Amino acid sequence: MEQFVGLDVSQDITHVCVIGSDGKIVWQGTCPSTPEGISNAVRAKASNAIRIGLESGPLSTWHWHALKAEGFPVICLDARHAKAALNMQMNKTDKNDAHGLAQIVKAGWYREVGVKSLDSHTIRSMLGARAQLIAMRVEVSNQIRGMLKTFGIVLRRHDGLSFEALVSEACERDIGRVSHTVRTLLAVYIGLKAQILCLDRELARYARGSALCRRLMTIPGVGLLSAIAFITAIDDPVRFAKSSSVGAYLGLTPRRYQSGEMDHNGKISKCGDPLVRAYLFEAATTLLTRVGRWSALKAWGLRIAKRSGMKKAAVAVARKMAVIMHRVWTTGETFRWTSTPELEAS
Repeated sequence: MEQFVGLDVSQDITHVCVIGSDGKIVWQGTCPSTPEGISNAVRAKASNAIRIGLESGPLSTWHWHALKAEGFPVICLDARHAKAALNMQMNKTDKNDAHGLAQIVKAGWYREVGVKSLDSHTIRSMLGARAQLIAMRVEVSNQIRGMLKTFGIVLRRHDGLSFEALVSEACERDIGRVSHTVRTLLAVYIGLKAQILCLDRELARYARGSALCRRLMTIPGVGLLSAIAFITAIDDPVRFAKSSSVGAYLGLTPRRYQSGEMDHNGKISKCGDPLVRAYLFEAATTLLTRVGRWSALKAWGLRIAKRSGMKKAAVAVARKMAVIMHRVWTTGETFRWTSTPELEAS
């Protein structure tokens, strides 16, 4: 008899529910939240399992790759989609959630999440760490500026002087014990700056060794970070039958609410990876404001800017840019520049 397994994974304990093709519970129990513990439980209690479902979460990548490597038919379910079905239960318990997940994979009413490769997660973790360190650096610099303003010292930009030099010069003044606090924060700032530089070097080394990354960077406005972030977010371009679906996947298409006579288009959904979306927005803004060479993409964006404003134009160009990046990836071609010598944005 075919069997279906639901896994409700927590940090220490995983609740397992096995049901048969008739929907009846075959076995319910718990096991350690490790790939070894889960695989042992499934082998012992669900030897005929044809689908094993677990929700997307912090541990899902680790479990999915490990169980797939052992040949289990594991499926990663969209947590939001699964939650909508599990909310129909009267009592919310881990045991009931595992039973509900087993019923979901048996009925086939689920949205499967494409689990990215471990290599993509490795590079993506570097991008995430870099963004976090930059935010910390900005916070520390703002803390230093605010602290010095209390004592009447306003840091202003000077040609040829770095932020560290400005702060060190300010600490030479008679500001009492606060200079020790400022120097402590400055040491943290310098340390963050050094670690950001280390990550930048690693990312640059990765980009130099990736032919795909170099090809994506032929698109005007797309830099090293935008290309790497896009690659790690998509991971496998075959997942998208149409390049136009990439814009919606990254949350760059407007929401729509239609019911009866009501039909309303809202702001962009902002689904997907926020870091990739931010990089694409920056790339689009760079294309519209700083890239001097003419292209049909820039002309299209400037026409939107003239009609609806620069911000909406940048969002539209970011979505179009994501579609072009996917096409460049799948076709193996580089960006095609137009031969038109002049820019027509009217």
